[in-house]
Amino acid sequence: MDMMDNILFITGRLAENNLRKVIDLIENKNFKYEVRNLGINVAALMTTQIIEKNIGSIKGFNKVIIPGKARGDIDILSSKLNVSVIRGPDELKDLPVMFGEKPLKYDLSKYEAHIFAEITDAAVLSIEKIISIANNFRDRGADIIDIGCLPNEPFPHLEELIKELKNREFYVSLDSHNEQELIKGSKAGADYILSLKSSNIHLLDKIDSIPILIPEKPDDIDSLYEIIDLCLKNRITFVADPILEPIHHGFTESIVRYYKLREKYPDIHIMMGTGNITELTHADTTGITMTLMGIISELRINHILTTEVSNHCATVIDETDLARRIAFSSKLDNVTPKHIHNGLLTTHSDKSFAYSINEISEMAKDVKDTNYRIMISDKGISLFNKNSFFTDIDPFNFYEKIEVDGDIGHAFYLGVELAKAQIAYQLKKNYEQDEELEWGCLTKSEDDDKLIFKETGPTYKKKNDS
Repeated sequence: MDMMDNILFITGRLAENNLRKVIDLIENKNFKYEVRNLGINVAALMTTQIIEKNIGSIKGFNKVIIPGKARGDIDILSSKLNVSVIRGPDELKDLPVMFGEKPLKYDLSKYEAHIFAEITDAAVLSIEKIISIANNFRDRGADIIDIGCLPNEPFPHLEELIKELKNREFYVSLDSHNEQELIKGSKAGADYILSLKSSNIHLLDKIDSIPILIPEKPDDIDSLYEIIDLCLKNRITFVADPILEPIHHGFTESIVRYYKLREKYPDIHIMMGTGNITELTHADTTGITMTLMGIISELRINHILTTEVSNHCATVIDETDLARRIAFSSKLDNVTPKHIHNGLLTTHSDKSFAYSINEISEMAKDVKDTNYRIMISDKGISLFNKNSFFTDIDPFNFYEKIEVDGDIGHAFYLGVELAKAQIAYQLKKNYEQDEELEWGCLTKSEDDDKLIFKETGPTYKKKNDS
């Protein structure tokens, strides 16, 4: 009878909960184990020397599994500890594979926060155009369509628009500084009204919609507390928004206000409008959105108001939808939001280059034809066939070396592929010849069926003379 393994899993502070979760999910655990946190925050920064120094007693264990990215010679460590040392996978979700099971998959079907997607210039758009935008927003994850009104801009079709949206089973909110527009919109069927504050709280008697309550001024949080208490006293359903401010215009203080609001009112519904950060910060919105979603998730903020006015914010709804699912999955499983989904990794890849220059060079020796292969490593782009092997960073440096014998289609193809390879190398993205680069949730791509051969590419077809 085989002796049951007794395994010591080595990890760091931040990964400890994640590791325990993954081990718990291994169904057929034909081993005993202990998880030992060596007191280092990031497990990937460990070395075999650090592990040797801090591991403590290993009496009774016949295997030690260390983090996959821990550097150092595990054979030397095994010899010094007199126990079998095994390097785990780079990603914790793949740990079950070491024990004959499938990698961990996270459930992204659920979320907590609702997305309000604002059509900021609805007053100057036709009903047909607004319906088209609303359908697009809903298809991409929006739960409520927010109709934005413009100051001093007539909105004669406001009531007709809201009724049409309700007929099409949309949830609708109306965002206006005009009291009459708020009243008309509410009577037409708007589900939410943005926004009520001390100076117009009297509208509560004239509207049938759920009001979004805001402070009279962003830094006047007491004015928000007063109207919240009024609504609570009169049992009026509401949502409170202390207003997220732009960076260097009160951003940090506004985050504190959200914290204090949730602390003071543990059970009320809260909204955060993210546009003051996404729209007014020239940085990719994927990371901004996920960071804000972390705050939203920790503070149990129930609603998010998003905008897509600026060009760099063109996919904020998609990003917010994915971020809320990642955050909820992270919360449910008590793990950090790492390796749950790669859709917000739009610029870089989560892995380093798949092959080293030496590995590519060895593979090139098996090539027996003149067709060029393209691969990338930390040394640059490698272009090779049976006759040649070149590595460079700038694709133009291959121009005088490649042999395409006047084949325009082949030359065009190599130009496109080398350009893709250069982008991948510069951004440290994954590159596979003949495959599109991956840009996360920024682009939509169809699943590739590996059982079906791809159609012949246009560069292999004869060019039409007409």
